[in-house]
Amino acid sequence: MQSDDELKRLHWRAHHRGTREADMMIGGFFDRHGAGWSAEERLLFDELLNEQDVDIMAWAIGTQPVPERYEGTLIAAMQRLDYMPIAR
Repeated sequence: MQSDDELKRLHWRAHHRGTREADMMIGGFFDRHGAGWSAEERLLFDELLNEQDVDIMAWAIGTQPVPERYEGTLIAAMQRLDYMPIAR
């Protein structure tokens, strides 16, 4: 199990991407799902955070194919976009 410091680091990295849109998408995804991830899923998310925001967002919205190393439940959950608030 990861420490609180590790979760805080992942939270910070997810919410400080460089653009508001990426912060909302990637940070919102972490906020919704991160607490329930296994150690392996957290490690995969940590690796995902090393990718370019435009690539992560393209994989999430389906405009680019997902690299094989990221295919699975993590990206499938990100692709649902149910963690994004919608302004009305």
